[in-house]
Amino acid sequence: MEKTKMINALAALAQESRLEVFRVLVQAGPQGLAAGKISEITGIAPSSLSFHLKELLHAHLVNSRPEGRFIIYTAQFSTMSQLLAYLTENCCAGSVCTNTACPPEELQP
Repeated sequence: MEKTKMINALAALAQESRLEVFRVLVQAGPQGLAAGKISEITGIAPSSLSFHLKELLHAHLVNSRPEGRFIIYTAQFSTMSQLLAYLTENCCAGSVCTNTACPPEELQP
């Protein structure tokens, strides 16, 4: 993944509503959710949600597909995986991580 695309993805996620929407779509899995359901879950007004979804689409973090009268949004897991791989590729000098400071629970607030 190009560095510019990674920066765009990180910038898109560096906003509270977009991060929440992305996390909801990751949890929804490959079946995704309609915009109305995303709005209901997150409490984000439909007009604002439309803007945030556009930003996530532009950053290649979500996909959309028509399904009847609805547009279904899904997380783009390939972009997420590439972004995570880039962020962690130099952890422990590129070898298997044995650093006890790295467990995911350390990232919890």
